[in-house]
Amino acid sequence: MLRSPSQPGDDTTSPIKGLIGAGAAMREVYAMTRKVAASNASVLLVGETGTGKELVAKAIHQLSPRGSGPFVRVNCGALSESLLESELFGHVRGSFTGAIANRTGRFEAAHTGTIFLDEINSTTPKLQVKLLRVLQEREFERVGDTETIRVDTRVIAASNRELLDEVAKEHFREDLYYRLNVVPIYLPPLRARREDIPALLSHFLELYNEANDRYVVHLQKEALEALAKYHWPGNVRELQNVVERCVVMATGDEITIDLLPPAMRGDRPTVSLPGRGGDLDSLARDLVEQGMSTAAPDDENLFERVVSRVERELISQMLAACDGVQLKAAARLGINRNTLRKKLLEHGLEEE
Repeated sequence: MLRSPSQPGDDTTSPIKGLIGAGAAMREVYAMTRKVAASNASVLLVGETGTGKELVAKAIHQLSPRGSGPFVRVNCGALSESLLESELFGHVRGSFTGAIANRTGRFEAAHTGTIFLDEINSTTPKLQVKLLRVLQEREFERVGDTETIRVDTRVIAASNRELLDEVAKEHFREDLYYRLNVVPIYLPPLRARREDIPALLSHFLELYNEANDRYVVHLQKEALEALAKYHWPGNVRELQNVVERCVVMATGDEITIDLLPPAMRGDRPTVSLPGRGGDLDSLARDLVEQGMSTAAPDDENLFERVVSRVERELISQMLAACDGVQLKAAARLGINRNTLRKKLLEHGLEEE
């Protein structure tokens, strides 16, 4: 990404290469990033999907004394427990079916550098125990091996959920949380930093004009106002996708309001779902009513069951509407593809 104009007289809060935004919320992120980069402390990045957690993790690494070492990223939400354990810690030949050779894990690969554990909230209790040991002792064993390996690796973790809530639900170990949360950095959603939208638009226009050999350099006033008012549930990543779409679809050198998705134009689209003959509101109401009618008076898990049922049906119907194309379904649902894959496994919808 491009460097935004620096803030005069305050180097600690001036923009960092790779990050865009000069508003108060981002200046606080810049200050925290610079301050923590000089240390070896573990960092926990918290923010909604699409707020740029990986970019901040890279900035911390590049500004740190470890900047010349490796930066290794692992998406903990994209792999099953067994695959993730092997990915993180490596394995030896014959340790499981398919392990035809020794393999170095990501922690070893990140020795003298930084490992970025994205979606750390997705890890299982078994893996959390092993992660806690690495953070405390800086050592581990490969899967299927007894030899202890020591590493000098800095850990930066990220979560799109509040980990304290996960601790309260007993989905995340409290001791691991405090080991990771030495220095927390909260990344603001785009709706909390609307003053940065023009700079982001300018950057993405330049990026996608060059990528597509186009010359879309103007923004219609109505289009800019609509973008400024939109609530951006997908944050910067959603803005990026919208700009790419507009650059590709524009017939001239201007982004006009008709190129924006209906929700950004102020319309409330009705999403018709196959086999239901209704919209999402009707679907949700039907499922809630069914759940209420079959619930026992003392059912303590009613909320979780109904929410899970609504989520499963919505994903199933959206996949059908998108002809089984997961990337398209994830985009329409406002989630990333890795999250969708995890949900498919949770609800037994892999075949769909």
